[in-house]
Amino acid sequence: MRNIKCVIAAGGLGTRLKDFRNSPTKMLLEVNGTPMINMQINQLQSWGLEDFTIITNPEFEKMTKDVTAKEFTNVNLKYSVQETPKGISHALLQAEKYLSEDDITVFVLGDNFFENNPLSGMNLDNSSFDSGCYIFTHEVNNPKEFGVAELDNLGKVISIEEKPDKPKSNNAIVGVYVFDGSVINKIKTLKPSARGEYEITDLCNIYIKEKNCMNVPLKGWWIDAGTPDRIEELESNLL
Repeated sequence: MRNIKCVIAAGGLGTRLKDFRNSPTKMLLEVNGTPMINMQINQLQSWGLEDFTIITNPEFEKMTKDVTAKEFTNVNLKYSVQETPKGISHALLQAEKYLSEDDITVFVLGDNFFENNPLSGMNLDNSSFDSGCYIFTHEVNNPKEFGVAELDNLGKVISIEEKPDKPKSNNAIVGVYVFDGSVINKIKTLKPSARGEYEITDLCNIYIKEKNCMNVPLKGWWIDAGTPDRIEELESNLL
């Protein structure tokens, strides 16, 4: 059986949530009375994941450890610090010491929540997934605000663009990815983007060039809980 590791990007400060509910940082903000990071771990456990690495930031490392370790006493939790915010791919790179080339990595942005398990039916723990990556998309009316995937007639990914002026589709890329064991080595080949970050889009584009990036369309709602309105929407959907 293949080792499936889950990495949670939980280092963002959540500037759009500043002063909302007086939380010191986004991932500790309470959603229906539960810190967001704990809600995320609960969601991922419901998907069948068991081995977690939480990427946090230096300022809130101890608080994040205290909140999660207190709640999940029998869960395999590991932690790594992203000292400087250099992008989503850079956040994943911080889990390097916990990942091997034999592992499959499920990478989740900590503020993304889903009505249904996007991994359902993928059978990641058998030989059906030998190499490549999976992205997950959701049709939206405002694709200019997201990373957008262009797909061929068979649903394979042709290209990905970050917040394009002229989107080639309405397929917004959501905050969960599945990567093969080459992901860390691929990240190390990336160069910073114009905004100085190591982009998840650029990482996926490497797989696209290898013709090894697959798409899974989401069923049900998806919420990127990065604003007060989206937090309240998430709470409403969870009632």
